[in-house]
Amino acid sequence: MDSAEFHAAVYDTVRLIPHCQVTTYGHIAKLIGMPSHSRHVGQALKFLSPDTNPPVPWYRVVGASGAISSCGPGTDGARRQRDQLVAEGVEVTEGRTGDLRVDFTRWGWFPAPGTVGPAAEEDRDDPDQDQDES
Repeated sequence: MDSAEFHAAVYDTVRLIPHCQVTTYGHIAKLIGMPSHSRHVGQALKFLSPDTNPPVPWYRVVGASGAISSCGPGTDGARRQRDQLVAEGVEVTEGRTGDLRVDFTRWGWFPAPGTVGPAAEEDRDDPDQDQDES
């Protein structure tokens, strides 16, 4: 998978995250078949153009601990992400160290790999998939 294909797979998969739910960079990586590329998922979302159509709800992807990434010193990315999530109805809390967090037990979206996205679509389109072998 080249860089453009990887970015497209990330964006397509992030678009599947339901309203009022979040997942992790690592889970997106698993869903697109690249489980060791969670940092690359973050980079793909970092380079996302705000004009992308259809829109990509980048703010629904958080760190593995449920923490919203700071997006670097001197940036307002964490605040913008919190604001977007809160606007959808997701509760974002402040941890002891001032980090912003989302509770995965309430807001998490973690479908099994192969159950969503292009691979799942291909399986549904295969007429021989459901036939038993005799």
